Amino acid sequence: MSPRTLLWNSTERRPRAPLRLLATPLVVVLVAVIVGIGIGSTVSDLLGTSRFGQLVLSLVSVSTTGLAGFLVARYIDRRTVSDLGFGIDRDWLLDLGFGLVLGGVLMTLIFLVGLATDWIAVTPVRLGVDRVLGVVALFVFFIAVGISEELLLRGVVLTNVAEGLRWRFDVPTALTVALVVSSAIFGIAHLQNPNSSLASTLSITLAGVMLGLGYVLTGDLAIPTGIHISWNFVQGGVYGFAVSGLDFGTSLVETTENGPDVVTGGPFGPEAGLLGIGAMVVGALCIAWYVQFRYGTLGLDPSVSVPELRWRRNR
Repeated sequence: MSPRTLLWNSTERRPRAPLRLLATPLVVVLVAVIVGIGIGSTVSDLLGTSRFGQLVLSLVSVSTTGLAGFLVARYIDRRTVSDLGFGIDRDWLLDLGFGLVLGGVLMTLIFLVGLATDWIAVTPVRLGVDRVLGVVALFVFFIAVGISEELLLRGVVLTNVAEGLRWRFDVPTALTVALVVSSAIFGIAHLQNPNSSLASTLSITLAGVMLGLGYVLTGDLAIPTGIHISWNFVQGGVYGFAVSGLDFGTSLVETTENGPDVVTGGPFGPEAGLLGIGAMVVGALCIAWYVQFRYGTLGLDPSVSVPELRWRRNR
């Protein structure tokens, strides 16, 4: 086999899966540098170091990650928008709605269990205009987080790993390994967050499995995107928990963790504790039930590992 054949798939007219995966972080860094120089400095000059300014800068950073993921999928993977898991139609929107409801319900269950056991205490807050605007800004931010991270971690990484493995393994095995690998990367990526630990990394990896399950069972990113958005927003913007170690300082409710960190997650937030892990397990079961109820079947969707390429559509 020639070096060109090892690196280039002439049948699909694109680099092979390992090379596409290696290109992903390079594109993310390149786009981040360009956007950071062109937009980030301007935003920083206009808004300074205020909490709102930092939130806008974070929004720019997260959106940059999503843009980089789209560029990789579109021009290196050569995939269609619908094949990225964002083929938006009525069914897609219904699945998104389910994900949004489920993410909010799961975080509310964590909150209620914490209250009932005195592991969580509520501090009264005054809902002024600044706080409400801050919560709205958080909602916009978490929409960007949910879309960007799902596109990159599930739409690009999970899919490319599955594509690369399907030539040596059967589709269920390829998808299962890809789900585990992408979830592990999801967990490791959060190691840079404040108050992270081995426990938080493992729990975020489990969260990646829950989110990825919605993708590999349906072939779309509607369910995981919905869960990702509402889980984070209700966690940080409604109940005031830390979100993967990040304290945004504005929420409709302020809470204090009184229980043991192994249960509440401590300063990292519920995701690192047994409450969060329990919610993830319940979430995975609810996703499986929903897919079975709505589509009449429950199984891994092979389309995740067999992409629809743009050049094939245009032939």
